[in-house]
Amino acid sequence: MAKVYSQTLTIIFNLQRRLVELIDQAKTAEYHLFEDYGETEETIPELEQLQNGAERLRNPYSRLATLTLAIAEAQPIAPTAMINLLNQTVEEASASSDAVEASIMEIKRSWNLP
Repeated sequence: MAKVYSQTLTIIFNLQRRLVELIDQAKTAEYHLFEDYGETEETIPELEQLQNGAERLRNPYSRLATLTLAIAEAQPIAPTAMINLLNQTVEEASASSDAVEASIMEIKRSWNLP
């Protein structure tokens, strides 16, 4: 079995947890914005931004899980391209999570959402 280092697994699992938490925050903010203010010209851009943010985080979450499993199952070693893709996905997921988190916070602040 190809070995995924413990430190790498910790990074991946922590990042996946952060992605799930941010998806939850985006969907919660979307729900509250819609329930409190409805779908209006003013809220539509923010509702779409929250939906897009959740989708933007869902894809790297799935990719991280798929790649981690594929690397663990690779025999006798994982292809370099697969490891490189995992590293790239970690970097992209981290950057996306920072950007989406900032958007969520801004929307929550602008609309005084919980």
